[in-house]
Amino acid sequence: MSKNPPVHEDLHEWISFDDPDEHRTWVFDATFLRSSYTCIYGCGCKGILDEPAPELEQGCCSYGAHFADADDVKSVEGYFERVRPEHMQFHADALANGITMRGELDDAAEPTVVSRLVDDACIFLNRVGFEGGVGCALHIAAEAAGERPLDWKPEVCWQVPLRLEHSEDESGHVTSRLREWKRRDWGEGGDDFGWWCTETPDAFVGSEPYYVSGRDEIVELVGEQIYDLMVEVFERPIAVPLPHPALRRTGIE
Repeated sequence: MSKNPPVHEDLHEWISFDDPDEHRTWVFDATFLRSSYTCIYGCGCKGILDEPAPELEQGCCSYGAHFADADDVKSVEGYFERVRPEHMQFHADALANGITMRGELDDAAEPTVVSRLVDDACIFLNRVGFEGGVGCALHIAAEAAGERPLDWKPEVCWQVPLRLEHSEDESGHVTSRLREWKRRDWGEGGDDFGWWCTETPDAFVGSEPYYVSGRDEIVELVGEQIYDLMVEVFERPIAVPLPHPALRRTGIE
């Protein structure tokens, strides 16, 4: 797998429009959002370790969840109070020792807060063989409560592989871009682990476009009004949508 494909291989189409209510322009990665990407956790996901390890079923939980801010930590701590031992393999450990730890200090004034690791993966990750189910304990507990898993999880866990970023020009006009998460977005460590989600065709097997299957996550990021405007543009007749680079590299379209 090429970790750094030539620039021309990563060609994407974008759509943009102005926000009807704010001094903001929205820009969307149409190539990714129209693609058949879908999360394949538990269905052959290779994980993010140095080498493929689908048998571990760790997905992108191997290094813990990096919390966005104090509010993100507080939210997860609140939902953790509703998690029961039958939902979480390491529930007793979490009660005794907490669910977070400090990440490595980088250029920021304060180190990031990360979900604590147990046996080299996130404390919330139930391992293969756990009777309550393999995967994220927060996800499992949310479904048991009849609620959306994205409300229970750390922000990064439900946003990836989406990334929303904002920039502001000298006049105060904001540009907001919703795109696919790139290897570079992980920082220097991004060159050291597998990023199979969007670099290979493995996960581009969904039965509907990602902007449809990922509606809840996209709406959470941009709001329902902007989502509906985006869909309106996406569903206008076009000649031939540009296939995702992960599919073009293999000849699959």
